[in-house]
Amino acid sequence: MSASFQVACLQLNSGNDLKANLAAVRSMAREAAGNGAQFVLTPEYALMMDGSGRVMRERALAADGAPALGELQSLVRELKVWFLAGSLTVRTDEERIANRSFLISAEGDVVATYDKIHMFDVTLPDGKVIRESSAYRPGDRAVVAGMPWGRLGMTVCYDLRFPGLFRALAKAGAQFIAVPSSFQRQTGKSHWHTLLKARAIENECFIFAPAMCGDHPGNRQTYGHTLIIDPWGEILAEGGDAPEIVYADVDPARAAKVRAMMPSLEHDREYQPPRAG
Repeated sequence: MSASFQVACLQLNSGNDLKANLAAVRSMAREAAGNGAQFVLTPEYALMMDGSGRVMRERALAADGAPALGELQSLVRELKVWFLAGSLTVRTDEERIANRSFLISAEGDVVATYDKIHMFDVTLPDGKVIRESSAYRPGDRAVVAGMPWGRLGMTVCYDLRFPGLFRALAKAGAQFIAVPSSFQRQTGKSHWHTLLKARAIENECFIFAPAMCGDHPGNRQTYGHTLIIDPWGEILAEGGDAPEIVYADVDPARAAKVRAMMPSLEHDREYQPPRAG
């Protein structure tokens, strides 16, 4: 098992100006690396955040992430850190775009991508309706990727409400699961901490949840409160309501220790579903 490493989650307040968002990521990532971070993560919609699906489609990156992905890869090579671009919006071969997470090695290579599977089609408590599926094409593949310290499961935001995905990632060997998010302020106050702690406890894994915060174009408000949680459900670090860098030292052996004490991942059993009606 690899030695401990430092994680830095960037809590951002991105808008719909790609250059300004990229400048903020560069500045915070350089600060994080300068403070010893070895794995830097950004939230969902790190480089483009607007509540309008039309705006997000019009300003989506090319299918290969150009030009912004190349900028991030150059930054990573400069800093020599592992980097998760929580999500970038990229064009697909249909009208809808993809909400795609990119894991980049310290050499600047993209080692894994993940397209958000679960679409946020909801009515919020104040009656606001959000239909993510009208602008985004859902992914259909779960992803676990190797890093120097262990295996990372990849999810994005609303995936958090689907524990089966997290179970599949843990069963596939993930000791860490990333949950880059732009969690809505209305739901975040009630659900964010509870759901993230539950996913960590159920699957005895570290949770890295870099979050978007503040007000955004297109009448969107996000909750912030970036969280880093250990496999016992203990919060190692938490952000507030404003942009900041959230750090934690992570010992990969902690996951193995918790799984040995309480081997619930080995106790899953097949069973017949309940009868309908």
